[in-house]
Amino acid sequence: MSEATFKLNNGVKIPEMGIGTFQMSVDDAEQVVVDALKAGYRLVDTANAYMNETGVGRGIKRKRSGVSRSDVFLSTKLWPSVYTDNNAVDDTLQRLGTDYVDLMFLHQPAGDFLTGYRQLEKAYKDGKIKAIGISNFQGEKLQQLLNNVEIKPHVIQAEAHPYFTEDEVRTILKPFGTRLMAWFPLGHGDKSLIQEPIFAELGRKYHKSSAQVILRWHTQMGFIVIPGSTNPDHIRDNHDIFDFTLTDEELAQIAAVKKNIRYYTPSAENEEKYATMALDFSTEK
Repeated sequence: MSEATFKLNNGVKIPEMGIGTFQMSVDDAEQVVVDALKAGYRLVDTANAYMNETGVGRGIKRKRSGVSRSDVFLSTKLWPSVYTDNNAVDDTLQRLGTDYVDLMFLHQPAGDFLTGYRQLEKAYKDGKIKAIGISNFQGEKLQQLLNNVEIKPHVIQAEAHPYFTEDEVRTILKPFGTRLMAWFPLGHGDKSLIQEPIFAELGRKYHKSSAQVILRWHTQMGFIVIPGSTNPDHIRDNHDIFDFTLTDEELAQIAAVKKNIRYYTPSAENEEKYATMALDFSTEK
């Protein structure tokens, strides 16, 4: 089966599902990327702050994964402490061992994010990145960014799952065609979400797990989804969701479980901390 993709608002195609590498060591991230690419994934997501970009870069090499670089959609994120560093994009590319990435985000709405975004716009024009993203932006800072940038974001990465569908942010970004990429797609391991009766019921119907039903719900909502796992079996199972389609009625039943519960709440205190927290990339080996 060919990779299912969405088309971004600049025409770039992005896989509907990718592998996330949050909270993975350099070595774990490398192996996870290799396992995921061999299982059929073609989107890999990392970040400066994950401190594993060198491992991800090794994992996507054709000699490790058997997949050409041109067939891998690679996304990463600039950390706020480097938003004003003119070398931040190039340094990120160097750690990843590639001369371009397919999507680069601003990781947090902290620090001088407008300067950071202008760096992404320049890198986009220079061909070093193929799409521009923002992560965790909402409310006043999201509006400030939209009012002051030349190229509107192609993707926003944010918490989203059946309990929380990020409606306000999606409404703001809808006129620009910005696509949502969901993190915490399974509710940060919340058993109450996974164990909602509707997912077990649909799992029985389609011979899938509750997690697979939720991941398929994401893609049918139009969300790019990036579940993370270091378990090769889970990695394969998470990707095995494109051989069934939820009906409109079933999507409506899932919508009824929404409780506006989120597992991470942005705060001014966190944003101030992020703005000043430097990263020690010498630890990446």
